[in-house]
Amino acid sequence: MQLLFTSLVSPSGRYGGWLRRIGAALLPLMLGAHLAAGAQPHPQPQPPVVQEGPIRFGILPLGGVFESRNDWEPLLADLARTLNRPVSVLSVTSYDALDQAIKRNQVDMAFLSGRMALDAVTLRGMTVVAQVTRHDGLPGYRSLLLVRKGGAVTTLEGVLSQPERLRLARGESKSVSGFIVPQLQLFMPNGIAMETRFKSEFVGTHQATALAVANGEADVATNNTADFERFTLQFPSEAERLIIVWQSDLIPHAQIVMRREYSPEFQKKVQSFLAGYGRTPGPRGDPERAVLKSLHDLAGFVPADNGSLLPAAKLAHQLARQSAMNAQWVNEESRTARLAKVDAEFAQQSAALRGNGP
Repeated sequence: MQLLFTSLVSPSGRYGGWLRRIGAALLPLMLGAHLAAGAQPHPQPQPPVVQEGPIRFGILPLGGVFESRNDWEPLLADLARTLNRPVSVLSVTSYDALDQAIKRNQVDMAFLSGRMALDAVTLRGMTVVAQVTRHDGLPGYRSLLLVRKGGAVTTLEGVLSQPERLRLARGESKSVSGFIVPQLQLFMPNGIAMETRFKSEFVGTHQATALAVANGEADVATNNTADFERFTLQFPSEAERLIIVWQSDLIPHAQIVMRREYSPEFQKKVQSFLAGYGRTPGPRGDPERAVLKSLHDLAGFVPADNGSLLPAAKLAHQLARQSAMNAQWVNEESRTARLAKVDAEFAQQSAALRGNGP
């Protein structure tokens, strides 16, 4: 079952103040039941209408559900005070759960990585307002492949030569670093489909995949540099058991998106808050910088628009083309037609992200 957890940060509250409220534990159960019920047939959602109530902020499940929520709540408490409006926090157990919450208009703002952000903008009526930055100064992070010291396989060559003998722990299909990039840059070029060639597979968060290999429950795992750095700090003993055998090209950092129905003035206010967060020099800015450090050691945010998703669109296009090339077709004309459709969709999507399309 996919669960979604929520809490409310009021404009006047202090960091983590929601924990002291009697009954806060009831909210996860109520919303979890709601999402579980969502697996049954349900009416199509109505067009979203911006309300004056809480802004509902969705968070990708990069670590544990409660950990992700607790890390974001201090920043969102500051956002609530700046906007003089409550902000509710929605932390989920899977990418699909967050995608469904966005689809059902249960999310107004969200922290999303490449493919999830791309779908939110192109399919779910959202727009990019900011992109995260990190202290290393790099414009992105890298996907990783992890194995266990003394395990069934300890080299990249071993992974590629005998995948059918290995247990794979990977990210969800919409995870850029956990699935899309390793599939595109490593496995497909070597004639390996991640979903079918391994002995078995476990799908989970980056923290869960690393733990699976460290504890001997899987032989190889996908991960990424940002989350593995955090994993090393939180689970030093387990991290010592792991070996990085492959890393990808740079992947652009995640974005903050919000619904287009909010006025340009309101979007600008949110964008200005994010861009200025942690930038105040001296002791006055130290608390905000401490909050950012807890968020995967972020340096802050920079203003961004939908054009920042062009690299994600290109990755999705490359994966679609590679899949079409590797698939079996009744004839070459069918393959050619599929490739032409993939290219046309990418051209249309790119134009829309640049602001030159419908």
